[in-house]
Amino acid sequence: MSGAVAPRRRRARRARLLAPPVALRAALLVTLLAALPAACATGPGPTTPSGGDGLTVFAAASLHGVFTELAPAFEEEHGVEVAFSFAGSSDLVAQVDAGAPADVLATADRRTMADAEELGLLSAAPAAFASNHLVLVTPPDDPGGVTGLDASLEHAALVVCAPQVPCGAAAATLAERVGVTLAPVSEEPSATAVLGTVTSGQADAGLVYASDARGAGAAVRTLEVPGADEVRTTYSAAVVAGAADPATAASWVHWLRTPPAREALERAGFGAP
Repeated sequence: MSGAVAPRRRRARRARLLAPPVALRAALLVTLLAALPAACATGPGPTTPSGGDGLTVFAAASLHGVFTELAPAFEEEHGVEVAFSFAGSSDLVAQVDAGAPADVLATADRRTMADAEELGLLSAAPAAFASNHLVLVTPPDDPGGVTGLDASLEHAALVVCAPQVPCGAAAATLAERVGVTLAPVSEEPSATAVLGTVTSGQADAGLVYASDARGAGAAVRTLEVPGADEVRTTYSAAVVAGAADPATAASWVHWLRTPPAREALERAGFGAP
């Protein structure tokens, strides 16, 4: 599931039944005794993963592609289903703080993860697992005549992330370093939303993560911004306080730093933490 709070786990409810009449109770007892040998002969049924409800991971929207790619291998290895909720990092922290059921939180920068720590939302220290940097994207035919993060944007419809999310904070810092004043026509809740605005033809240019641009392929024209590599964002993950299965949640955090995960992250355009 994407961009929505994961549904609360379903808990088994014990229904209270009225006691049946004596004759009916006797009939039920006979039936159960007759079925008992057959039930014992079948042996144990399939095991239920520890925690019983699977793993719920709240992750930055820019992690959508790589996390969904990694999930099947993790599920097979750990015998547990993984469900995701993708959104802007600051939105995810607010959702967890409001009581949304999450086992793992993965954000796109240290600031939002620090906010989660200060709110007491984590049960363990976060672990960095990747990094990213901003690039400028335009539609393939470049209708706005954009040459880079420069004066060519003055007459172009530019979209960026909102300042409270990691990609927005990085965009403001990068613009300041380059010496450009940004005048966006829209501020979006995530880099993925910025990318969608550009690919749909609603904007001439947008600042997105390198991983988003790589995932878009030929749907966008990508321009590297000098100095963007020095304004990298660091992704980290942590077990959420009150996780239904802390051990499996910790396994996911560890999984993100294993060679298979690192290779998948690199293919997706992410850098080392």
